Amino acid sequence: MRRRSSAVQPVKTKPSKIKTMRGLREFAYIVPFLLLIFIFSYYPLYGWVYAFFDWRPPFPLTMDKFVGLKWFQSMVENDIKRRAILNVLRNTFAMSGLSLLFSWFPMIFAVFLNEIKCKPFKKFVQTVTTLPNFISWVLVYSIAYCILNSTGVLNSVLGNLGLIDPNQPILFLQSTEHVWFKQWLWLTWKNAGWSAIMYIAAITSIDEQMIEAARIDGASRLEIIKYVTIPCIMPTYFVLVMLQMSNFLSNGMEQFFVFENSFNKDYIEVLDLYVYNLAMGSGGYSLSTAISILKSFVSLVLLFTTNSISKRVRGEGFI
Repeated sequence: MRRRSSAVQPVKTKPSKIKTMRGLREFAYIVPFLLLIFIFSYYPLYGWVYAFFDWRPPFPLTMDKFVGLKWFQSMVENDIKRRAILNVLRNTFAMSGLSLLFSWFPMIFAVFLNEIKCKPFKKFVQTVTTLPNFISWVLVYSIAYCILNSTGVLNSVLGNLGLIDPNQPILFLQSTEHVWFKQWLWLTWKNAGWSAIMYIAAITSIDEQMIEAARIDGASRLEIIKYVTIPCIMPTYFVLVMLQMSNFLSNGMEQFFVFENSFNKDYIEVLDLYVYNLAMGSGGYSLSTAISILKSFVSLVLLFTTNSISKRVRGEGFI
């Protein structure tokens, strides 16, 4: 008779059970981030309830203040409010439209930055162009004020050169000309280096064999950029453009808040700044909340619309 082995045979775990355990473990990794999103993104949506009440701080929210859709209807109840909303939408579309029109700039900047062969100089350029993203808009305005104010550096230099009358300086910050374009320049200066990081990451993921094959075929550096680099990073560009389109009405507030003055208010007040001024200036908390709700729904519509366009054009979406 064959002697039985006394060793304990290992218990084999089913592949499906292993897959389930792995899935639960990976889900546990993202639970803290889901909680953060819920706390800071979804829980504050409770504040939407103020749009249906005639609320003034510091009084409590009671049902006797319930007004239904009054604030939604009040947005277009007279010509003054309609003109104000249309003016704000004009500024918002102009600012966001300029950003969308020049959305290719960070991509081209990243492509040419990647072509710099001197690594110390390349790191220097990337650092210098990325640092402005971490500067607050208050500090940016302080820099602009020191340079472009009536007694600033630029007017002093122009006056010393005899190009302008020192007693009649150019009011750059108070000018109503080209306000949208000047704000886009400040935004580009601040965010171009940071926005290029995504494209630099996409460029580094390009297969080196494709570039070597192009060089062997006699392609120049510009031809490699045109036929290899740019086509490989275009999917990243399309995804970022689609996300930018979905946030078309949300172009920020801090920049326009610090640059706003009585001279350029009609051209610089975007939707987010209008909501802030409405709530903080005249105490229209309920009306500003109603406008924010409509803006959120419009942004959702734009998000799903751009996702549908992406699926039809590129064959895939980002949702």
